Amino acid sequence: MTLISAGTVALGDSVCRPGWLEISGDRIVAGGSGSPPRSVDIDFPDGVVVPGFVDMHVHGGGGSSFSTDDPDEIARTADFHRAHGTTTTLASLVTAAPEVLLSQVRALADATLAGIIAGIHLEGPWLSSARCGAHDVTQLRDPDPAEIDSVLAAADGAIRMVTIAPELPGADVAIERFVDAGVIVAVGHTDASYEQTKRALQLGATVGTHVFNGMRPLHHRDPGPALALLEDARVTVELIADGVHLHPALVHQVASTAGSDRVALITDAMAAAGMPDGTYQLGELDVEVSGSVARLRERSTIAGSTATMDALFRTAATGLEAASDSALRHAVAMTATTPARTLSLDDVGALGPGMSADFVVLDRKLQVRAVVRRGVWAASRG
Repeated sequence: MTLISAGTVALGDSVCRPGWLEISGDRIVAGGSGSPPRSVDIDFPDGVVVPGFVDMHVHGGGGSSFSTDDPDEIARTADFHRAHGTTTTLASLVTAAPEVLLSQVRALADATLAGIIAGIHLEGPWLSSARCGAHDVTQLRDPDPAEIDSVLAAADGAIRMVTIAPELPGADVAIERFVDAGVIVAVGHTDASYEQTKRALQLGATVGTHVFNGMRPLHHRDPGPALALLEDARVTVELIADGVHLHPALVHQVASTAGSDRVALITDAMAAAGMPDGTYQLGELDVEVSGSVARLRERSTIAGSTATMDALFRTAATGLEAASDSALRHAVAMTATTPARTLSLDDVGALGPGMSADFVVLDRKLQVRAVVRRGVWAASRG
């Protein structure tokens, strides 16, 4: 048993000042507010303990990428984000040729089985060429039942989410096939109308992939996918709150109106996250990073982000009256609880008895001091 105390602990729906957690092995066995029940083993008197972050949309970081069949590179990518507080990672793949996609899926399926990542997110290849963003337009294709079956077989249960443009021929059948297979369907990189998006939601889609980015914009006579996603209470809305993809006022408005129980902050990070400016790759495409903003070299399209989840947590918390109880609760929801619930991950995303011992220790400025994953102290800073 290890008893940990801190100046602030986000325990369940409460913010305890001070608070404590007791862990045994890879589980939290107890927790509470005020003085701990016995002498503490580790004390963070000025620390803020929050659930480990859950990033449900991330491509790479630290110079490495998930778009590979190299198990060492996959592990390095997960380790980089873990050092920034992400204890649960859904590895996102960009559009690729069929044989390349299958190879990458098999490698990520092995990483899922090993517990390195929580599963796979297929962001492509079934996307709109008009809203492809930083995807290889030459490899985009309509959903094909045979390919979908091949991908599902290669993943052997590891695919948790897939992004589809619902206006594509065959999309209705594809959505139903994935839903039947227990895969979460997200609407994204789409030029769909409001009505086509509503149809996808009726068929079982439940997530909006980085809403506003990579989709037909909102218009007063043609509301498009964004409004359909925002107004449906069943939908989890992904937002890239890095200050580049969305104006902070829009992030605040969506979080305020939809509620933090429907908003999942994502990094959409690529290999350049945590790295200096320079040239990188996203899939097979060349990306130039300048001022920490990643853009495709050929067409200046934003190509993912260089953000980490701890930075997004700070943005969420300080954007709502820094370090107040309300701010911390909302930040925890959007960076951990909501994405975990969306992905049906029952033992992560919150702190409490029976939950996985996944948590982040932050300092007064909400900078990462330590990361614990499954009871193991995975990283420590300063």
